[in-house]
Amino acid sequence: MSKVHIVHVEKELPKCCRHTNEILPFVELWLADQDKRFKRKVIKIFEGAGVDKRYSIMDAEEVFTATSFEEKNNIYAREVKKLGTSVLHKALENSNWKPHSLDYIITVSCTGIMIPSLDAYIIENLSLRQDIVRLPVTEMGCAAGVSALIYASNFLKSNPNKRVAIIAVESPSATFQLNDFSMANMVSAAIFGDGAACVLLSSESEAKGPVIIAEEMYHFNNATHLMGFDLTNTGLKMILDPSVPQVISDNFPDIVHPFLKKNGISIKDVDHLIFHPGGKKIVETVERLFGSLGKNIDDTREVLKEYGNMSSVTVLYVLERFLNRRIPVGSYGLVLSFGPGFSAQRVLLKWEGDNN
Repeated sequence: MSKVHIVHVEKELPKCCRHTNEILPFVELWLADQDKRFKRKVIKIFEGAGVDKRYSIMDAEEVFTATSFEEKNNIYAREVKKLGTSVLHKALENSNWKPHSLDYIITVSCTGIMIPSLDAYIIENLSLRQDIVRLPVTEMGCAAGVSALIYASNFLKSNPNKRVAIIAVESPSATFQLNDFSMANMVSAAIFGDGAACVLLSSESEAKGPVIIAEEMYHFNNATHLMGFDLTNTGLKMILDPSVPQVISDNFPDIVHPFLKKNGISIKDVDHLIFHPGGKKIVETVERLFGSLGKNIDDTREVLKEYGNMSSVTVLYVLERFLNRRIPVGSYGLVLSFGPGFSAQRVLLKWEGDNN
């Protein structure tokens, strides 16, 4: 069985950027006809979300303009093609990989609808091989970045001397519902941002980077109602149950400890926590759980602060921070995300030998 290395992670951000205090006037105008107490509550949600700024494929004026699902989805399709192509191009350039050296391409996105899927356009734009294997990952939300790592790992373990590119591109701003005044829409508007990431992986013997030791998914029972989208005439309407942090907390021991035990280690052996920042409450919940075990998720909190929650992309921004550090040989890292299903995805990394 081949070793699987994470060789490189690249980030790409859309052109529009606003700090949270710059967005608040748009929120106040949007809520002008709502009850004053409700408006104050929503403003406090934005102010307390732990997000200082976010990027978007549209400027704020366009996000807060009433348009059809078709119009927003057309913007999504146009912009994710650009971001996906650009982030893969940068990743290849910075890793000295040729486009035709890729054997497998995985694209990840759930915030719009495109057929053909994003991978087809990237193959065209960068002249990738005609026999490249394609896998579009959709409808898995925030968990999909780690899901893609799992799919890539399984492909590479069985196929020596191969290369995989994962391209995740999300635009939650394209799903914003102007006439939805539910708390789920308020919370998602306060925490989400747009972005793209690319991960390059290899099963070549000379590849460098942390090794994927193990990967596993965990599916919660009776939990399909907790998170996702409803497809409505106005677009993708957020489903976000307020019980999610408590559900994570209740299941946390079963998610983490048996997975590590199968691989001959415990949480005390894990030096680096690479956790998806779903939102402030989820971050605080997991921070408390890991904190009681003597660990921290400072990088997760920082990524949420700088970019917001970019759905599947966000955990890859956390991963990028670790790949840009000199990590001691023998160190373990645990990649963890949660998403619709409801599910948890886990990947165990190890920094080995001269592969930093």
